[in-house]
Amino acid sequence: MNKENNDLGFDFEFLEKLVVGIGEVSQITGIPTRQIRYWEDKGIIKSLTEEEGKNRRYNYQNIKKMLLIKELMDEGYTLDASAEKVQKRMEMISQMLEKLKK
Repeated sequence: MNKENNDLGFDFEFLEKLVVGIGEVSQITGIPTRQIRYWEDKGIIKSLTEEEGKNRRYNYQNIKKMLLIKELMDEGYTLDASAEKVQKRMEMISQMLEKLKK
């Protein structure tokens, strides 16, 4: 692979390490923190926080999932329909990324 292609490559290691707090996620996505907490309570997304009362932290996959759900809801889908559609899409993306890593 030549240098030009490497410059445009995806930094998988960086994305796997990227973790931000709920406030930053809200700023990035435009989704209120209250709504993010609700989605987590419904099991649509999952924070990396293990203990009750600790700050919620989210990885790239969760942030991308939130953005996709928000986009679908803006188009008129319900939360549940959006979450189901995004879950299927995320599974497909994960499979594709695994193939790309090989």
